[in-house]
Amino acid sequence: MTPTLILETTAYTLDQIVKLPQAQIALAGRSNVGKSSLVNMLAGRKALAKVSATPGKTRSINFYRATPDNFYIVDLPGYGYARCSQEERRKWGRLLESYLTGCASLRALALLLDCRLPPQKLDMELAAFAQSHGIPLLPILTKADKCTQRERSERQLTWKNLLRGITPLVTSSKSRQGLPQLWKELRTAAGIAPDSSPEPASASEEEHPS
Repeated sequence: MTPTLILETTAYTLDQIVKLPQAQIALAGRSNVGKSSLVNMLAGRKALAKVSATPGKTRSINFYRATPDNFYIVDLPGYGYARCSQEERRKWGRLLESYLTGCASLRALALLLDCRLPPQKLDMELAAFAQSHGIPLLPILTKADKCTQRERSERQLTWKNLLRGITPLVTSSKSRQGLPQLWKELRTAAGIAPDSSPEPASASEEEHPS
């Protein structure tokens, strides 16, 4: 069965976060990095996660259950949107930090990075925070269709050097580039045995060159 996502619960405050025993992979990134588009690509649906033209619109923690494997992709609020107030940014920062350090079922942080941009300060700070707390990192370059092959390779190498040898996975929600490998990495991080892999994606879901 081809894996997909189902939205199960949403939390706006720390006391609303449901403690789940299943493995969880946190999904984090800047407010305009394309998290909602990536969630929709993983789900194989166009509107599971709302894609907004206004950065910073997602202000909740969304718990998506990955089926049939029964682990969770946890979509954290985007960060770094300049038009948000200082208090809003502090509130989101506390929410994100509390989740990352307090979730006993957290298995990895999938950190989304815009392929078009050089490493950004907030992204590097979150990566360093995760590594200092022993949280495994799964870096993911988004919007690969907007870059040349050379630009993608250079960005991969730059981040690999910054992340102590971890090479980011290159993806594009528009062309579905990297989708099979992304599911493989997420399932591995969640502790799903390789011999229980779902059926291969159909030809239309295979990686497309951009």
